[in-house]
Amino acid sequence: MWDVARPSRPSRVAGVSMAGFRDRGVSAAGHLAVPHPAVTLVLEFGAGPLIVDAAGGRQHRGSLAAGLGFGPGAARVRGERFEAVQVRLSPLVARAVLGVSPADLEGTVAALDDVWGRPAAQIRERLGDASSWEQRFAVTDALLARRCRPGSSVDPEVAWAWHRILVARGRVRVDVLAADVGWSRKRLWSRFHAQVGLPPKRAAKLVRFDHAAHRLAAGEDAARVAADAGYADQSHLHRDVMAFTGATPATLAGAPWLAVDDTAWPQRWRRGQPTADRPTRRT
Repeated sequence: MWDVARPSRPSRVAGVSMAGFRDRGVSAAGHLAVPHPAVTLVLEFGAGPLIVDAAGGRQHRGSLAAGLGFGPGAARVRGERFEAVQVRLSPLVARAVLGVSPADLEGTVAALDDVWGRPAAQIRERLGDASSWEQRFAVTDALLARRCRPGSSVDPEVAWAWHRILVARGRVRVDVLAADVGWSRKRLWSRFHAQVGLPPKRAAKLVRFDHAAHRLAAGEDAARVAADAGYADQSHLHRDVMAFTGATPATLAGAPWLAVDDTAWPQRWRRGQPTADRPTRRT
């Protein structure tokens, strides 16, 4: 239903990754939005609106900003004849780029107009005028670099704790993180939550889920994934997947939203380095 494109070079802003989506207009069905340990921007342009059906019956149209992990509950993305650039921001750079704290987006999907104001409409026009995905990625990257405010960094202790959670794939205790940075558990919880956008325990849970989701998408057995990822058993994994996505592990394994993650599709799709104007796959 969608064409997916990737940039041919990394972003000049550390902690940023991008992908392009083009709806082919063959179905009105939505795609499952699989949560990810990043703040997400969707810069929509093209003929038709991009629509996000979020948890609780909320609906969002057009360009948006979503907090770390998209917030609680399942969300689906749909539309007709839309095009969009998806940007994933590490929570460590999200404030510098967005101009608002990731904590302000916790549990929400917000219209980009409400976050950026007039520049959101201007970027839509510029993306629509671009003639190729390579140009659109360049336009987006220039915008992000221009908006990035290096002074809006997080505490070194918070950055260390986030990196430790990533390296441990979510299998780390908050009291151990606090002891390692020399803070009380309460201080780490407060500062981490304010600067990253989730409490450290919830952030670790999201990172563990993300690791498990990629292994499921790569075709690994759910029981093995559960054991290796530190879940108590396969039922525990099932409950976590349901909590984050509203879907079963089997459904998650084929979710097209993971198409922008190279590591999720090691064998199923085209090998080699994709170019921006040759989609990596169609879903």
